[in-house]
Order: sequence, then C-alpha cells, then structure tokens
Amino acid sequence: MKVAVASEQGFVSAHFGHCAEFALYSVGSAGEITEKLVVPNPGHQPGFLPNYLAQMGVTHIIAGGMGQRAQILFAEKGITPVLGASGPVDRVVEDFLANRLVTGASTCDHEHGHGDGSGACHAGGKKGSGAGCGHRDDS
Repeated sequence: MKVAVASEQGFVSAHFGHCAEFALYSVGSAGEITEKLVVPNPGHQPGFLPNYLAQMGVTHIIAGGMGQRAQILFAEKGITPVLGASGPVDRVVEDFLANRLVTGASTCDHEHGHGDGSGACHAGGKKGSGAGCGHRDDS
C-alpha cells in the first residue's frame, strides 16, 4: 500500500489539487510505515494528478477536499480517495492505518474558479453546489 496525503506545511491540505506537496507513505505488510517521501505538487491540471500519483504506485489519497470528477478519475486508476481529513499529515496517516481516522465532509476553504467544468472543490463532491468554498459551477 502507498498512501499520498495532499499537504501544506505539514498539515492536510483543504484541496488536493492546490496543495504545495504530496507526502507519500509506503506501508509494509504489517501496516507499518516503511518510507516517507515528500514531493512537490507538479501543478493542478484537470486529469493529470491521478495519473501522476498512479505512476508512483499510490493506492490511497488523503485530502481535505476533492471534486467529484477527480474522485472518479482516481477510482479509475485504482486509487481510493479519503476525504474530509484534517490535521498533521503524520498523525493522519497513523490514524488511517489504525482504522481510527475521523473524517468529515469534503472541504474547501478558499474561493477560486476552475473554469474546467470539473465542479471541483464542492462539499460532498456535488458539482454546482458551491458548498464550502463559495465557487459555483452550474455548467
């Protein structure tokens, strides 16, 4: 198993695509962390990050929030999104591996416009809802 966490200064980022970096955790067969690597986010381009992380062997992505289209693209790559997480990345991964991670609704705490029709950054992944970040895309 390999877990990626969208991170910002050591904490889970509110929106996976706009994070500064990804903390990648390799997990051994006994559920222990065997390696941690931090890689910069190469940029938010629709459809790119699921392929990028899949090529690194990622099986799970943890983030505060993610749009519905991104969730679908990750699932198509065999990557399970875990959304609504918050806190220090190391603790979040430890809690995830111990089945005690408490998550809430998919979050987003900034205003922006994607312009790509992805509907990204909406609580619960509902395109056009505008919940959570003030961005509304009804196209």
